[in-house]
Amino acid sequence: MHVLIKKLSYAENSELLSGIREKVFVLEQGVPRALEMDGQELESSHFLASSKINGSKIALGSARLLPTGQIGRMAVLKEFRGRGIGFKLLEFATEFGFRNGFSRVFLHAQKHAQDFYEKAGYVAYGDIFMEAGIEHIEMYKDRSMTE
Repeated sequence: MHVLIKKLSYAENSELLSGIREKVFVLEQGVPRALEMDGQELESSHFLASSKINGSKIALGSARLLPTGQIGRMAVLKEFRGRGIGFKLLEFATEFGFRNGFSRVFLHAQKHAQDFYEKAGYVAYGDIFMEAGIEHIEMYKDRSMTE
């Protein structure tokens, strides 16, 4: 499957981007909608993974980068997981951050996904903490780690 990752305007694509997150975080993981939609949408950079399936463009997943350099809201729809889409989204968001002045990007990884992020070159630090009722660990990647 050919996956295209691109940056999208949240203002112009809010229904599409929030719909992916609604399915993954609110419906699947039980995150309260008020926590999921945190008011940082318009100031963030948003990324969409899509593909053409049977001639139609299909949204597969999304992610965002906050002005602080934090990557978050990484979500791949359940039926498309295990195909490298999350890795491509993460790689795109990370490189976007580096190209736009960040020497370090970071994220709050759900603890069960820590290995995924480590395989992408992220390093865990600090203690496990709870966020939206789910165990997380903070992780980072420096630009120097990719050079």
